[in-house]
Amino acid sequence: MEKNEVITLEDRGFIQVKGPEAKDFLQNIVTGNIEKVTNDSTIFSSILTPQGKYLFEFFILRLKDGYLLECEKKSTSEIIKLLNFYKLRSKVDFIDISEKYVAAVISIEKFKEIGNSNVSKGSSVSYRDDPVYIDPRNDKLGAKIISKLENIHLAIKKLNLKISDKKKYYNKSFELGIPQINLNKLQEKIFGVENNLDELNGIDFKKGCYVGQENISRIKLRNKLRRRILPIQKITGEISENDIIKYKDSEVGKILIDKPYVFALVKIVEPNLKEFTNTELMCGKSKVKILKPEWI
Repeated sequence: MEKNEVITLEDRGFIQVKGPEAKDFLQNIVTGNIEKVTNDSTIFSSILTPQGKYLFEFFILRLKDGYLLECEKKSTSEIIKLLNFYKLRSKVDFIDISEKYVAAVISIEKFKEIGNSNVSKGSSVSYRDDPVYIDPRNDKLGAKIISKLENIHLAIKKLNLKISDKKKYYNKSFELGIPQINLNKLQEKIFGVENNLDELNGIDFKKGCYVGQENISRIKLRNKLRRRILPIQKITGEISENDIIKYKDSEVGKILIDKPYVFALVKIVEPNLKEFTNTELMCGKSKVKILKPEWI
C-alpha cells in the first residue's frame, strides 16, 4: 500500500484480558508465547481444541492493565465463552470492548515515520497512547493502529492519511494465502498447522504446553503434514462450500470457505502440490486454479 493510505477495518473485534493471573492463563491456553508480548512486540496466536483442531485466531497486544485480543468481530462472544470455560478459578476477566475500538491498516513506511526503525514482524510502538504494530504473519499486510473510535479520525488527520477501500487489504491477504473472513467455516475441520499457523508465526513450538499441543507437535515433528489451506481462483461457474477439487480424477482439495474469498483444504503431497498448482482443475461443474502463496 502507498505511504499515506489508511484502511479502517470495522469488522475487527477486541477483547480485553485483565487480572493478576492473565499472563499465566493465556500462556497455558493459546499457541503463541505470551512472554513475547510486550510494549515493543505483538504476536499472532490461536486457540485449538484438545485434539489440535482449529477454533479461533487473534493478535495479542500488551495493554497497561493486561492484554488485548484482536479478532474477527463476529467471533468475540464465542471466544469469550471459551475463555470463560477454561477460566475455572483463575483470577482473570474478559471484556468485549469491540464497540469502543477500531483497527486501521497503515503502510510500513508510515509505521517508520511514527517512530521506530525496527520493522520486523510484530514490532510495536505507541502513537498518542494507541498501540501500533506490524502484522506478525506477513509484513506485506502492513501495520495496524488500534484506536479508540473517538480518536481515529484525529489520528488520520494528524498522520496525513487518505482512506482507501478495505477490499484492497483483503485482496492482498487473499493473494498471500491468508484467510481472514468467515473463519468459523474452518472450526474443528482442520488442524491448526493445516491453517498455516506454523508458517504465519502463530505457533511457538518452544513454549511448552498449550491446548492441543501434543497432536500439533506430533504432526510437525514427524513431518505428517499432508494438507494446507490455500487460496482458490474461480475460472468458470459457481463454487460452494464442500465442493471437491479434482486432478486426474483424484480428489486433491475441498472448498471450506466459499465467499467472499475462496479457500480450500488442499493436498500438498501424494500428489505433490507442484503438479497441479496454477493448472485449471475441475471443482464440481466449475473450473478453478489452486494458487500457491510465495511462502510455500
